[in-house]
Amino acid sequence: MKIIIPGDVLWILRKLNEAGHEAYVVGGCVRDSLLGRTPNDWDITTSAEPMEVKALFRRTIDTGLQHGTVTVMNHGTGYEVTTYRVDGDYSDHRRPESVIFSKNLADDLMRRDFTINAMAYHPEQGLVDLYDGMKDMEEHVIRTVGEPDARFDEDALRILRAVRFAAQLGFSIEAATRAAIRNHVDDLAHVSVERIETELTKLICSPHPEEMEELYDLGITARILPEFDRMMETPQNTPYHYTDVGHHTIAVMQHVSPTKVMRYAALLHDVGKPVCRATDAAGVDHFKKHPIVGEPIAREILKRLKLDNKTIENACRLVLWHDFGLKGDLTEAGFRRGMSKMGIEHFPEYLEIRKADTAGQSDYRQAEKQEVLDHVIRMYEKTLEEKAPLVIRDLAAGGQDLKTLGVPAGPVMGQVLQHLLDFVLTEPARNTKEQLLRETENFLKQLARQEEGNSGE
Repeated sequence: MKIIIPGDVLWILRKLNEAGHEAYVVGGCVRDSLLGRTPNDWDITTSAEPMEVKALFRRTIDTGLQHGTVTVMNHGTGYEVTTYRVDGDYSDHRRPESVIFSKNLADDLMRRDFTINAMAYHPEQGLVDLYDGMKDMEEHVIRTVGEPDARFDEDALRILRAVRFAAQLGFSIEAATRAAIRNHVDDLAHVSVERIETELTKLICSPHPEEMEELYDLGITARILPEFDRMMETPQNTPYHYTDVGHHTIAVMQHVSPTKVMRYAALLHDVGKPVCRATDAAGVDHFKKHPIVGEPIAREILKRLKLDNKTIENACRLVLWHDFGLKGDLTEAGFRRGMSKMGIEHFPEYLEIRKADTAGQSDYRQAEKQEVLDHVIRMYEKTLEEKAPLVIRDLAAGGQDLKTLGVPAGPVMGQVLQHLLDFVLTEPARNTKEQLLRETENFLKQLARQEEGNSGE
């Protein structure tokens, strides 16, 4: 069994070995290499203590000396080199209060989270696998190193990492490890929001976003995303759906691109449904205005998770607009007004989530749904072809032109420009300077009459 190690990493291993120290690549890079995946980074574990590592290499960064980690820079890339260690007590369920450096590789591997991450490799010594990580990889199993309760008691973040690895690798969590997760879910209160967001994002952007159901079954979402539990527990008694809101959501996630924006938009597109659910006399459920209700809920969730502003804005836009044109009565003018508010540049993302939403529904009226969607696509293509004006900057007359008619800068100018945009959204052929200036004069007269009426009251 041979792992191809990059030249820069081999150079670090050789320097440490030549100085009389043990050194191995360890953890995720070994796991991924054995699975035929390309490692994101290469970590090295060594018997050398941090100051000994620093003495051997010209360019180093003190990443975490107290925990034994030095980053060695080589050709512009950083490689973490960490001393073998034994961790002390974990009183906060996250980090050891102290560490003791060791000269024994077995001590270092024993402190790691899962067997598949507790393997080390050296090009001459080969694979060191003290906890049957290779066997668990072959059986597609996530299992803790040693006693599961002890591992999760030490670091509650491992609860999320277990499900995240299952999602990324397509593995399952073995029974004792699952039971220990259930015992320790309350300890997630000790994990920072930032770390929770990182693990959740990796999970939902993985090849298996359906592992969201595992988060629910294990009681994890009840602690980090209770809104999802309400979705899982909200039925949809309607011919358009065959399952509850939560399982429909998972199906939609499986049908969109694995990007943060698309997966979070899919995760939260129906988050308003539990609030909006109403059942009529015939026992049929309705979820009127759930995108409007859901958008602020989605925004609050994403802010709570501390997602970046761009992801929040783009995902919430899709939550708000995902049902646009669904009723099939959308006119060309209505489409242009919608695109003016949504932004026509976001139509491809809207189209993707609309298609995914339909794929996650029942077969009821599928042909009709496709016909409606095709109609929306035709209007989009026509709008692009005709270069129809959709925003104020597309108007044939701008602020300087309006000033010549006496329109003052400020709120009145904004009001006039918005009126002109509405004027051309109804009929794009109106977007000529002559017609816009004439409409401005008419609108100013209308404003003046309204002002006179108000002053006479």
